[in-house]
Parts: sequence; C-alpha cells; structure tokens
Amino acid sequence: MTTTSTTTTTSDWAARQYVLFENERTRPVRDLIAAIPATDARLAVDIGCGPGNSTEVLLAHLPGAAVSGIDSSPDMIEAARKRLPQCQFDMHDVSTWDAPGPYDVILANAVFQWVPDHQQLFPSLVKKLAPGGSLAVQMPDNLDEPAHRVMREVAAHGPWADQLKGVERTLRLGADWYYGLLKPLCARVDVWRTVYHHPLAGGADAVVEWFKGSALRPFLAALDDAQREAFLLRYRDEVANAYPALADGTVLLPFPRLFVVATR
Repeated sequence: MTTTSTTTTTSDWAARQYVLFENERTRPVRDLIAAIPATDARLAVDIGCGPGNSTEVLLAHLPGAAVSGIDSSPDMIEAARKRLPQCQFDMHDVSTWDAPGPYDVILANAVFQWVPDHQQLFPSLVKKLAPGGSLAVQMPDNLDEPAHRVMREVAAHGPWADQLKGVERTLRLGADWYYGLLKPLCARVDVWRTVYHHPLAGGADAVVEWFKGSALRPFLAALDDAQREAFLLRYRDEVANAYPALADGTVLLPFPRLFVVATR
C-alpha cells in the first residue's frame, strides 16, 4: 500500500516483493474488516489498495457493493487490476484523493503510516461516509521493534548517513489520540492493538525480505546498487542478532498493529 504525499521513494514498491508474505500481510485486514458493523453497503473503496489482496477481502465481505481501489504505485495498480478485473482501480495520492462519496465503507490497510497530518485527514474521510458508514484503518505500530531500531541505527552510522537523514518513518500516534479525534465526529469508535507473531522460515534473511517489501523501501531507494547491497548486509547481520532463530530455523517476528473502526 503506497502513497506519494511526502514519501515519493515508496511509490515504486514492487507488488511481487510485497506479496512474498501475502498470507501474513492479509491476516490483519481480515481481522479489521470482520470488525466493521454490519451494513447494507452499496459503495466501498480500498485506499492504498496495493496489489488487491485487501480489496479481495473487502469484496468478499460486501458481495452486494460496488468496490473500488486506489493506490499511487503503477505496479500495485497493475497487479490489482489483474487480480480483480471486476473492480475499478485508479492511481491517486491518498492525501489528495477528492472523491465525494458518500461511501458505506472506506478501508485503509497499512497505508496511513506513510501519510502526514492525520488531524486533517481522518475527519476529511469521515465526511465522505454515508450515515452508518465506517472508516476502517489498520497501521503498523512497530517503530519501537528491533527491526525498525536496527534500520535507523544502520542508516545513521554508515557511509550513507547523510543520504538517509530524514528518510525513516517517524509518525506514531496512540489509540487514545485517534479515539479523541474521531469520537466527536462519529456514533461509534472502536480502537484496538494486536501483536501478531509471524513464523518466518529462513531466519534473518526472511525478516530482511519482509521489510524489503515495506519499511526498507525508502532507505534502499535512496542508495545506489553498491550501497544498497552493503546496507542490506549490515542490516541482515544486526537482524540476526535481534531475532535469533528457533531450533528449526524459523524466526518468530512480532508485529504490533493499531486498528480503528469509526462509524458515522
């Protein structure tokens, strides 16, 4: 899931890299969509739809609705169109998307961590909802996890330090902040946090591959080929120390995520 608002280096995310862990990445959106209050939805949209895996879950949950998707990445949109030719997919920047709605469901799965100014963005999306409609959001909440801490440390202490200043993702707001923002605007706000523990075969290499499809992308996009290889080697060594493999070689990757379902 991508946006071009302030992180243009993430707009070329490769769909193939993202779906290497499709089952693990899709599980949270299943949990999110299951929490949307029942409604006779007629119009729904997946903003930051990625390769269409989240849209597919939304479509199955709302079989009577017209479901569409937007993303800023041409690669992701192409993959989504191949996956779900019955749905409309268009390229848009989430932060400037101006479709009026009204929508019965607006889904945003693992995209808003890249988009600034949530104080303005979330209320603007609520205004696009029909009465009884829901904004359903899931965001990684893992900036304190070793994978991200190591990412920042490798970026700050290598020969590429100047190139990578300001690249890291820093936006992080708590459940109470989102509840306080949305409750005056909505009839119901449900906020929760879940830590998934994903078993990844392949040890540290698998952890690196996971983040190459998401949080590492802005770092890698700012480097040339030789720097990128050196960065990944150093990151892989640090990841191996932070995530020791189990006896069978599997790494259990903890991944906290924040969920919001706000119903107008």
